Amino acid sequence: MPLHGKDEVRDRINDDVYASPDLSVPMPKFRMPDGEHSADHAYAVVHDELLLDGNSRQNLATFCQTWAEPQVHRLMDECLDKNMIDKDEYPQTAEIETRCVNMLADLWHSPEANDTVGTSTTGSSEAAMLGGLALKWRWRKRREAEGKPTDKPNLICGPVQICWHKFARYFDVELRQVPLAPGRTTMTAEEVLKHCDENTIGVVPTLGITFNLVYEPVKEIADALDDLQRRTGLDIPIHVDAASGGFIAPFIHPDVVWDFRIERVKSINASGHKFGLTPLGCGWAVWRDKNDLPDELIFRVDYLGGDMPTFALNFSRPGGQIVVQYYNFLRLGKEGYRRIHQACSDTANFMALAIEQIGLFDILYDGRGGVPGVCWKMKDGVNPGFTLYDLADRMRERGWQVPAYPMPADLQDLVVQRVLVRHGVSRDLATLLVHDLIGCIEHFRRHPVSTPMSKEEASGYHH
Repeated sequence: MPLHGKDEVRDRINDDVYASPDLSVPMPKFRMPDGEHSADHAYAVVHDELLLDGNSRQNLATFCQTWAEPQVHRLMDECLDKNMIDKDEYPQTAEIETRCVNMLADLWHSPEANDTVGTSTTGSSEAAMLGGLALKWRWRKRREAEGKPTDKPNLICGPVQICWHKFARYFDVELRQVPLAPGRTTMTAEEVLKHCDENTIGVVPTLGITFNLVYEPVKEIADALDDLQRRTGLDIPIHVDAASGGFIAPFIHPDVVWDFRIERVKSINASGHKFGLTPLGCGWAVWRDKNDLPDELIFRVDYLGGDMPTFALNFSRPGGQIVVQYYNFLRLGKEGYRRIHQACSDTANFMALAIEQIGLFDILYDGRGGVPGVCWKMKDGVNPGFTLYDLADRMRERGWQVPAYPMPADLQDLVVQRVLVRHGVSRDLATLLVHDLIGCIEHFRRHPVSTPMSKEEASGYHH
């Protein structure tokens, strides 16, 4: 007698995913299939499509964390079913969120760290908008009390991330973006004062500009606004967009004064999923003290089983990222964060020196004094037969995402290229990137670009 029956052999053959009837024909792409599919078969289809994505570890354009410890993966799995908004059902997760707010308030030198107010969010963009809304509401209440019009609020900023443009459009606020100029790639105190008036709801310095990674001078801007108040009576608050720098400066740039040590700083946003080292989907907004967040912006929810205050732009969201943020605080402490970010900064400086030695580029930012990374431009008067856009495009063939782009308003003629150095970008990985960069340059020397790609063409290609 045979050792195995026909049905058993047939079942084993059908266990082969790629020999199954399900995968012998394409699955529907733009409509739901009529019938069910095996979990293994559906997984294989989705998994294989994801192979066409880039390798996130080689994405040096993003500020977001792309590496995590095994314990982080376990905690995320354990929190898969926890809804952050349902604080009555998941009281310990809510307690962990409160502890994180208190820890951040203390880290950022709030005078009321144990009795302040803050919230987790889906990211720093949402947190920034919450900070902007609080600025607008406080300004409007003050204007109404003075019997003055409230129909023309404005917000002053430098070269900001797109979320502030969204905030201005969505919530009907004029965004007064300080234009850049040759030799000046940040907002300065002098430029801020040129844009202030009685309708200014606040000023937003960025601690780690997206375009060039440097910190804007929060203390100098605050001192200038103090002087403006003494001279004119205008009392204009500051919200610091510390999406990246909020988790960097306290550890490796302790002498930079930017946070609640400055009385005029009323709120701060930061991204947990950037240099806070959590998985994607974690941001934080913290106010100096409770009076800086208007009560009118806080909603109370009672239909989930308890009476819970909430201040957010969305509702249901996962709790795992918040739990992992707390894990990171306990796991790393101040010393661990300092060690990690200093290593990133040192690696960035190593890359800057290596890229400078190529001889074609001027280093605009070398990884020190701001966000770990490097920013460079082509040397003036140098025409190597390719543009930075061509170089970025060629690097993608090796899997690297190293973006090239023009600087913001009034400095658009300056085209730069940038890399971020996050936790997980080792010295060896940085060396490989530099070697590939040199290899791409050698390719262009052997095969010059006859018609270099323009800024407009590059923008259209990459979008």
